Order: sequence, then structure tokens, then C-alpha cells
Amino acid sequence: MQQRDVPTDPPTAGRTDPPGGGVAAQKARWRRRLTSARRDRPADERGTADVALRDRVLDLPELTGVRTLAAYVSLATEPPTGRLLTALLGAGLEILVPVVQPDLDLDWTVYRGEHEMQAGPLGIGEPTGPRLGLDAVSRADLVVVPALAVDREGHRLGKGAGCYDRALAHARPYVRLVALVFDDELVESLPYARHDRDVDLVVTPRRTVRLRGL
Repeated sequence: MQQRDVPTDPPTAGRTDPPGGGVAAQKARWRRRLTSARRDRPADERGTADVALRDRVLDLPELTGVRTLAAYVSLATEPPTGRLLTALLGAGLEILVPVVQPDLDLDWTVYRGEHEMQAGPLGIGEPTGPRLGLDAVSRADLVVVPALAVDREGHRLGKGAGCYDRALAHARPYVRLVALVFDDELVESLPYARHDRDVDLVVTPRRTVRLRGL
């Protein structure tokens, strides 16, 4: 698997909220580069990642005792979750996945397999089951979140809508957050703001990294 180098912004990356909105501008630059790199990623690499991410998440000791897990249905360019969701479903877990609302908040529903999926209004695959409410994520014993990148301090860079930062306000205070990224998207430092919710673990196709002293 070819390894890519993601450019960094060493003079400013990792600082919090300087005057003049510097963090927002830095995040925007990162998002452009990372989104472009994902579009250019070969399809066979994503296929290999699908299997590797499934196996690594299933090997997590943090899965022990988990009955309800919140995850997500991956988009075409994201680290794939298809095989992972199938395996977790086969293991008997209740899987909650998000449904994006018009205001970009996340409702939740139970994932029961690809046969019960439909295209949502934003073109994102959504289960057809009943909606459980914005606070349903509080049922989760472990939360798997998407990210464009994560740094060594656990700072997660999302797509910029703030969906998960708002949704995770409903999660249990000490629930473990696991981010899935490609290998080169675990970086040394990212710009972050005080309201950003950090993750506890990063899983890539090649490694599992525990952060924040875990």
C-alpha cells in the first residue's frame, strides 16, 4: 500500500483560537488538502482498508462488554465501514447510525443491514427504520466517529459542519471515541478550537493508536 505524505502547517498547527479566526482558516486549508487526497486515493486501497479496519476494530479490548455501539455508514471516499458494520451486526451488537437532519444535527436509527438502506436528502445512505432522537447516542457504550484527520493529541478534524461536536454532547461523558482514518491521516498536529471533542483511539488500516494517556 502506497504511503502518502499529508502537508502540515508547522508555524500554526495546534494553536487554539487566535484572534482573527486563524483556526478556521487553518482548518479550511487542511480540509481542502485532505479531501483532495481522498478523492485521488485508489479504489483498491479503499478495498484493502475495508478488511483491515474491520479486523482492527473487532480486536479492540474496548469492545468487551459493549452492547450498543454508535458508528456511521461511510461515504465513497471515506475509510470504509461496510465490512465492519456487517461484522458488528453479526456479533449481536445494536448499532446506531446517524441520520443527518436539515439543520445538520444528527438523529439516530438502528442499522439492520444494507438491505434496509436508502439514499437520504444529502445523498448519504440512511437506514429506513424509525428515528430515535438526537440523544439516542447516549445509549452507546462505544462511539466510532468519522474524521478527515486526527493528531497525536487526539484532536479530530471533521468536515466543518459541527455535526459530531453537537451530537457528542449527548454521549456519555466517559464513553470511548474511536476515529477511523487512513494511515497518512494520523498526523503530528492539527489546528483545533476549545469546543472540539477529542477522540481516545485512532484506528488506521495498519495500526491502532491510543491517545490521551490510554
